[in-house]
Amino acid sequence: MDGVTVIDHPLVRHKLTIMRKKETSTAQFRRLLREISTLLCYEVTRDLPLTATAIETPVGPMQGQAIEGKKLVFVPILRAGLGLVEGMLDLVPSARVGHVGLYRDPETLQAFEYYFRAPEDVADRLCVVIDPMLATANTAVAALDRLKERGVDRLRFVCLVASPEGIERLRAFHPDVPIWTAAIDDGLNDHGYIVPGLGDAGDRLFGTR
Repeated sequence: MDGVTVIDHPLVRHKLTIMRKKETSTAQFRRLLREISTLLCYEVTRDLPLTATAIETPVGPMQGQAIEGKKLVFVPILRAGLGLVEGMLDLVPSARVGHVGLYRDPETLQAFEYYFRAPEDVADRLCVVIDPMLATANTAVAALDRLKERGVDRLRFVCLVASPEGIERLRAFHPDVPIWTAAIDDGLNDHGYIVPGLGDAGDRLFGTR
């Protein structure tokens, strides 16, 4: 699909398979989500621009390379997106973190915002919006809308599992935002859940199922 990168690394596939199993415990699900988020972050930051920098090693001077510009902002969509943040911060500990609180009405499946917090200079940074599931895409679209209202024009979206319907909707509303995902599943059921998916990521992450 145009604008979509599927991260099919063997370790990603292996960890995702374990996460999908209904008998996987909360502790194991949480640990695997943190591990897989680091692998996803590695891929989504693959093309960050670099700039030359002069340094001294213990044996002499050299021209090294450093990431150019201001550091990233990771923006998890609450609450399930929190499960991806720590693994990404393990890889990019200097990144800022914003938060978008959205919930999906169980009847209409529409997204409603209840919290938003971002760095003051968020418009000057590359923002990576993260959520384990891209199902109907209503919350993803709302989160991206909110960040664009703050002037952000460099955005990326990362999820663990996506539906074809969710990808189509997100690309329709935000064609400028590339998507990274570990899997594209068959589709959505009548309740807006991804099939086969892995269930409610928030419930499985926090043990509230």
